[in-house]
Amino acid sequence: MIDSRDPSPAGTDGRSHHFRRGKWVWWVFAAIALFYLLTEHRAHLFGVLPYLFLLACPLMHRFMHGHHGAHKSHDRDTGEGGDGHGRQ
Repeated sequence: MIDSRDPSPAGTDGRSHHFRRGKWVWWVFAAIALFYLLTEHRAHLFGVLPYLFLLACPLMHRFMHGHHGAHKSHDRDTGEGGDGHGRQ
C-alpha cells in the first residue's frame, strides 16, 4: 500500500515540476517583453543615453571615490606627516 503522506523522490513531485515550469515560462515571457521594449523604444533610449552618462558622473564620484576620511591611512606610509601628500 502506498501512503500519500510519504515524501516522493526528489524531482518527481508534481508541485516542484509545475514551479520549475512556471519559472521557465516567466523567464521566456520576460525575455520576449524585453526584446519588444528595446526594439520599439530604441529611439527614446538612445535620446536619453547622453543624459544618463552625465547623471552617472556625480553618482560614480560619490560612490566610487570613497570617503575622504579613508586617506588618513596614507600618513603612516609616507613618513612625512601632514596630509599624506607631502604637505604639512
